[in-house]
Amino acid sequence: MKSLKFCMVTTFYPPYNFGGDGIFVQRLAKALARDGHMVHVIHDIDAFALSSQVLPAESISNDPDIIIHSLSRMGVMDLLLSHQLGRPVGKHSQIKAILEQIDFDVIHFHNISLLGGPDVLRYGNAIKICTLHDHWFVCAMHVLWRFDQEACTKRTCIRCTLSGKRPPQIWRYTGHVANAAHHVDAFLAPSHFARQSHLANGFPSAIRYLPHFLPFQKPLTNIDIPSTSSQQRPYFLFVGRLEKIKGVQVLLEQFHVYKAADLLIAGTGIYATELHQTAQGLEHVHFLGRVDYAQLQLLYKEAIAVIVPSLCYETFGLVALEAFAVGTPVIVHNLGALPEIVQAGGGLVYKTDRELRDAMEALQTQPNLRRQLGAQAYQIFLENYTERKHLQQYYNLISELQAVPKIKDQPHTISSVQEIDQ
Repeated sequence: MKSLKFCMVTTFYPPYNFGGDGIFVQRLAKALARDGHMVHVIHDIDAFALSSQVLPAESISNDPDIIIHSLSRMGVMDLLLSHQLGRPVGKHSQIKAILEQIDFDVIHFHNISLLGGPDVLRYGNAIKICTLHDHWFVCAMHVLWRFDQEACTKRTCIRCTLSGKRPPQIWRYTGHVANAAHHVDAFLAPSHFARQSHLANGFPSAIRYLPHFLPFQKPLTNIDIPSTSSQQRPYFLFVGRLEKIKGVQVLLEQFHVYKAADLLIAGTGIYATELHQTAQGLEHVHFLGRVDYAQLQLLYKEAIAVIVPSLCYETFGLVALEAFAVGTPVIVHNLGALPEIVQAGGGLVYKTDRELRDAMEALQTQPNLRRQLGAQAYQIFLENYTERKHLQQYYNLISELQAVPKIKDQPHTISSVQEIDQ
């Protein structure tokens, strides 16, 4: 594909980032830049500062072909107004100027919840793509998690929002989302589950399937993890934010009983204090805090398995994918998109606490099973989740959209295709 000019529009972008959405945007931006494209990124530092009292010490290192537009200095009131009105307020002119004065070929929206809400989808005249990283378009709490205690199976949105100490967004109960979505040429979901759950919850547009990817990395072989007391014994690994919805408390309950291996927990978050209290007396449970990616790869490689015990509807399984890329099997909760990642092999799925313990015991005591599933995991990664595979499908989509004339102020008219050609 000839060189194009892209703009990634996202609330969070590393290092001003909490979860997987910002990491994915950075990986995609770098992949496109490596392919010779010019990439701009618009992100919001104020949104990060709202949930973090400490800004990162490191600055964003600009790749020559990635131009970063960091929006800030508008404060909490601007974020609140955007949250309530569903449109950019204080940063309206900045965003509009970037998207409409630069001649972009593709504008790719990601998590826009605090960058300006659905109205930002109207800005710009390029081909427009939007990836559904979470359930924000159909859930004010983003994750379909009811009353901070269970996965959502019944729509009680206003009561749930108030319970979460957030003001209701009136625009969600009008045609605001549908009108804004009309300006997007293609919505993308990283899993079949995410696509189906959006449509089941009233999302007003067709959605295509395009899974996430990992950048190419050399296989890890014969690498020893630096020796520490927490890594002398065989271990299972959890990687992720320490929040209630991620289910670490479920693992701690099991490791009160399961003593045959250690549990390593990599990550930080608002639920950390409570988890530390729950883990008191468990000498085989180790909290590692934030771990850089190079060290994390080593931890993945040497783990018996990576456990993903999420209690909410994940739209993808980035942690599972990172484990697959180094040939490590995963154990996942049978909820959301997680089972979809391992349906062809590479791991085990559990529904109950008993099944979780059985899965751990099987991989702990049967090294041949662990090797078999690890080999399957790596093969699944190579066949489905590489950078080149993703870009090939991404470029095919852009070429298809480019081939369809665009009427002024209207999206490209294309047939509703659920999957991008493999």
